[in-house]
Amino acid sequence: MTWWLPWHPDWYINLAVLLIALTLDILLPEPPNAVHPVVLMGKIISVLERFAVGMGNTVAFLLGVVIAVAVPALFAAAAWLAVIALFALGDILFLIGTAVLMKTTFTVRGLANAARETQRSIEDADIHLARRSLQGLVSRDAADLSKPLVAAAAIESVAENTTDSFIAPWLAFALLGLPGAFAYRAVNTLDSMIGYRGKYEYLGKASARLDDLLNLIPARISAGLLLMAGALSGFSTREGWRTALRQHRRTSSPNAGWTIAAMAGLLSVSLEKPGHYIIGENYREPKASHIGKAVRLAYIVSALGIVISMGVTISFGLS
Repeated sequence: MTWWLPWHPDWYINLAVLLIALTLDILLPEPPNAVHPVVLMGKIISVLERFAVGMGNTVAFLLGVVIAVAVPALFAAAAWLAVIALFALGDILFLIGTAVLMKTTFTVRGLANAARETQRSIEDADIHLARRSLQGLVSRDAADLSKPLVAAAAIESVAENTTDSFIAPWLAFALLGLPGAFAYRAVNTLDSMIGYRGKYEYLGKASARLDDLLNLIPARISAGLLLMAGALSGFSTREGWRTALRQHRRTSSPNAGWTIAAMAGLLSVSLEKPGHYIIGENYREPKASHIGKAVRLAYIVSALGIVISMGVTISFGLS
């Protein structure tokens, strides 16, 4: 192994890492917070953001640029060192260790479970529990959301997170190995914590724009895979494509609108974030059952996405 390579020199080992990591995600719960790398990312970001208290906009922006570069670089470097150490221990330990670490950078089952918890709460007519469970999916204030708006938020989160939760980190791994997946997860965590308007608008600008850049291609791939999943499931791909093409710009994110609009068209439901956007306003209000349909589509997207990521992994391994 050349010392600077972020992956194993044998492509089939890297392929096995991806498949084992996916299997671990499906079969096992998330690691405890005490040892979860993403939780550590969050703690480091929380410490760094305190330095912005009382800063002017310009200084906060410059600090945000440093944080947007330093945090992903730190975790990419740590992953790179882990890859080197694991390689020195032999192929079996490399395979297991790298797969375990890779599993922490994405989730398919976790996204599905969180969405289905909200679905069950709505079906049980417990709107208060549904609003609380929604906090595991979105950061918006759910205190006054009606059942259709809670369902819409859950569906939007499932759609958007086909990109953030698994397609993008898989592609990052296929292109740049474990360090790439860790760097992507760090950027995405930064965006979710400080990359929004309001208190952290200037501190989080660099992180938000970097996240937009990294998701530019994965989000469009995810939207395409959603349309393919819809076709395989008997939904109207024509409506999905038409809605995605015409209404993807309604979200503030240049990327999230593609998957959200595609999902709205496929399910023929109106997806609204109060005070921000309505996508598919001519469609019917979403119900709890539509959350389940969105989850099934997301699972198909994951199946299609892992095949694409495997293909990219093989291509780079043979080049």
